[in-house]
Order: sequence, then C-alpha cells, then structure tokens
Amino acid sequence: MTVSRLTAAGLHDVADELADLLTDTVDGGASIGFLAPLGRAAALAWWRERADAVAAGHHAVWVAHVGGRLLGTIALALPDKPNSRHRAELVKLMVHRNGRGQGVARTLLATVETEAAAAGITLLHLDTETDSPAESLYVSAGWTRVGAIPDYAAAPSGRLRPTTIFYKRLVPPVRR
Repeated sequence: MTVSRLTAAGLHDVADELADLLTDTVDGGASIGFLAPLGRAAALAWWRERADAVAAGHHAVWVAHVGGRLLGTIALALPDKPNSRHRAELVKLMVHRNGRGQGVARTLLATVETEAAAAGITLLHLDTETDSPAESLYVSAGWTRVGAIPDYAAAPSGRLRPTTIFYKRLVPPVRR
C-alpha cells in the first residue's frame, strides 16, 4: 500500500478514481454528506471543486493505492483563522468496499495524524455516524469521544442519524 498527499494538479489527475470511490462509499451506505443515489457526474464535480481548496492550502487530501488501484482517501480541513491554526478537522475518510479489511483506513488515519503533527497541528477533531464501523476505528485508534448529537445528518437513505464527535491531541515530533 502506498499513501500519498495530493497537490491540486494531482487531485485533478485522479478525480475519476476519486469519483468512483465516492459513489461506491455512498452506495455502500456510509454517511459522508451525500444522499443516494449519487451520480458519477456529481461526484466528479465535487472532487474537482476540492482542488481549489487544496491549492489555497485550506484542504489536504491523501490517497491510498493498493496494487495500483486507488482504494481510499482521507482529508483535513485546515482552518484559516489565526486562533485555530493549531487544529484541523478530519473529513471524508473513505475506503472502497473492495478494499475494506486490508488496513487501508487505519493506514490513512495514522498517516494523517503523523503528517498533521509534523506540520504543528496539535488537535484533530471529527464527526462520524454513531454506531458506524468508522466510530469503532476511531475508538481503537485512541480518539476521545466527546458525545453524540441526535438526528445530526441524513444517511444516504435519507434517514436522520445521530453523529458522534471525537478529538485527538497530537504530539509534535521531537526536532533534533
């Protein structure tokens, strides 16, 4: 497995694969902000729109390739306000259904945590659907559960679901 951070141009280069990943994730029932069915054109447009945020430094996107195939992605939303530059929001952790159970999500999460700490980010936060497989991943990776909000977002089916808020403090690496 190789994990790499995308530039804006790199995001455009793999936008088709990312669109396939996004539609597969939504079709698989993951609550990541979209309702089913999500058309491929809409998924492709959504990813292409992220390139501007990547170019501006407001968004960081990593992808995981296994056997030459893009099977996962994760992103950080980076605040632009002076009082919040020490933190970032983890967003859009996705693993293709064909790539689950291979450690893709855990590897992406560890990569982002390490790279964020190296960049001086000391606090990450996220929200995820309560009782989802992602919630179990964050608990096992040492994230702290803050609490749950009922009826926070609609699942791809349209049904309102609760979300759980998590955070994780990061320790910057020792510089020698």
